[in-house]
Amino acid sequence: MNQQGGKPTGREDDWWRQLYGDRADDTGPTTARDSLDDRFASAAGTVNQRSAAGAPVPSPRADADAVEPASTFPAGLPRPPGFTVESPPADVVHPPPPPPVKAPERPVPPIEPTPPPRPLDYVGDGPPTYAAEPTALPPADPDDLDDLVADTVLDGAHYGACTLRAVSLRGDSARYRGEPRRDSLLTARFGTGDHALLLVAMATGARATPGAHRAAAEACHWIGRAVGRSHARLSEDIRGARRGDLKSGLHRLTDRSLGKLRASAAEQGIEPEEYAATLRCLLLPADPECRTRVFFGVGEGGLFRLRNGEWQDIEPRVTDATGEAVVGFGSLPAETPEGDRLTMDLGITTPPSPYDPAPEPPREPFRFRASVARPGDTLLMCTSGLADPLRGEPELAAHLTGRWSALGPPGLAEFLADAQVRVKGYADDRTAAAVWEA
Repeated sequence: MNQQGGKPTGREDDWWRQLYGDRADDTGPTTARDSLDDRFASAAGTVNQRSAAGAPVPSPRADADAVEPASTFPAGLPRPPGFTVESPPADVVHPPPPPPVKAPERPVPPIEPTPPPRPLDYVGDGPPTYAAEPTALPPADPDDLDDLVADTVLDGAHYGACTLRAVSLRGDSARYRGEPRRDSLLTARFGTGDHALLLVAMATGARATPGAHRAAAEACHWIGRAVGRSHARLSEDIRGARRGDLKSGLHRLTDRSLGKLRASAAEQGIEPEEYAATLRCLLLPADPECRTRVFFGVGEGGLFRLRNGEWQDIEPRVTDATGEAVVGFGSLPAETPEGDRLTMDLGITTPPSPYDPAPEPPREPFRFRASVARPGDTLLMCTSGLADPLRGEPELAAHLTGRWSALGPPGLAEFLADAQVRVKGYADDRTAAAVWEA
């Protein structure tokens, strides 16, 4: 052969053809036929000859019973002479097939309890007049944007044995007319640990007055400040079940807060009735061992308890709410010989009122109630916007019973949907705080 790139020569080509040409014989020429059939027939003949001459035949292998049946021979190949497919020996015992593997049984899911009824848009004999969603926004002052009030406020918490949900939303009428929400809501925690005290305060400004929303917000601000400064003493009185001290102390704090509201009206040069608000508050101790719930306030609204699937109206009656006069507002001794007014802590004086004449006590009676909650109770405090339809429309009470009695406290969004179920003829703002007892 030549190297790559070289020119072939005739002699080399002849040598190549002699070695690999079509006419070249094999290096080991033989006259015997050498096809596949010929080799198969030769091997079979040799076996038959040895069997006839008494030559020992090799014993079958251990896997002799795995002989491939004749039907699996490739097509076109003849069977060798004397070839048969024999059955396995009788003494060969086949192991029984393994039992079928069963799929693991899935546990049967427990039967779920009935889900509560779905939230409704309205209850009663017909839909309300106004649309269900907000329409117009209140007018805004570019130099006083802090005066704007959101359409809806939503809040919640879980402390001790209770779960709190609170909401304040604009009524259908105010949404349609573009008026601000007259209701105000405040939720606050004072202190830490088991000694913490939760306050929920809600107020409603006077109807048809331009500053109603400001008066409501200011009332919540003042009572929140007063309770926050006295929270340690209030928490001790609640845990100690000192009902008398609680009632007189909270009466004093409420009168002072609303007195500041009337003083603010005097500063603005308007009548006190034009800058007034109802006020309703709830105190909840964070101590899980204490289930005392304290309600206090001034003005109309509602206090309800859902117990064993039935609503109870536990709003304090006006005749029961008056109680004794509070130190500083008509009781004796109200002043020292020098003319200084006394606080609840006798012997501690305060300077005379900077307002002349001094703010009068509220014309509405003070309302107070301290009760012990049971596991499974739901306590509801609300303004008149929800209290009135709850008292006047049995279908609304039945719907909330089904929603709040089945599966425990709802989520924030679910509570909002429950609180805004509408009733024809009731279009005021709604503010509500509900407490579920574990």
